Amino acid sequence: MDNQKVIAGVILAGGLARRMKNQDKGLVVYKGEPLISYAIEALSGVTEQIFINANRNLAVYQSFGLPVITDLTADFQGPLAGILTAMVFTTADVLVVVPCDSPLIKAEHLQKLLRRRAETNAAVAVAFDGERLHPVFLAIKTVLKSSLETYLENGHRKVEQWLKQQAMVLVDFSDQPSIFSNINTLTDLEVLEAIK
Repeated sequence: MDNQKVIAGVILAGGLARRMKNQDKGLVVYKGEPLISYAIEALSGVTEQIFINANRNLAVYQSFGLPVITDLTADFQGPLAGILTAMVFTTADVLVVVPCDSPLIKAEHLQKLLRRRAETNAAVAVAFDGERLHPVFLAIKTVLKSSLETYLENGHRKVEQWLKQQAMVLVDFSDQPSIFSNINTLTDLEVLEAIK
């Protein structure tokens, strides 16, 4: 991975979680641990520089011992705002992006994203489960910062739309699509907790 000299990670925990009755998803407990702790564990297997992107409950997030960064844009502009904020705060060449609400993701999956991006020297590697993209599971070159800044300044928010404008490689996880199970609602939480 010689073309990824420095790698950083960001956990996206900055949303409003409307479908979770406005609970802060990263702090919702799954199998005895807050959801964000699973993302921290996965990222810890690929980098020591990890940021938490959060816009509320900042003191609680700071208690995890990692830098907490809030969106530089106003009005909860979505995942891309969190990615841009991390790009501004890091000096790394490559940023690994994960959401706070997918507890089945492990370091090995993130290593696969990084490996595929390095092999192809793509600007961004995005997870693909055989049917659809998972656009907040990324390994992305931080030189895309100005492109992302312009996209957001022009009022756009859709992650996939921006990704498709970049030199993108899909990383095939069709043999294990369940790793992308995410918790958007309390029902999702119950269903995932019931699986052994």
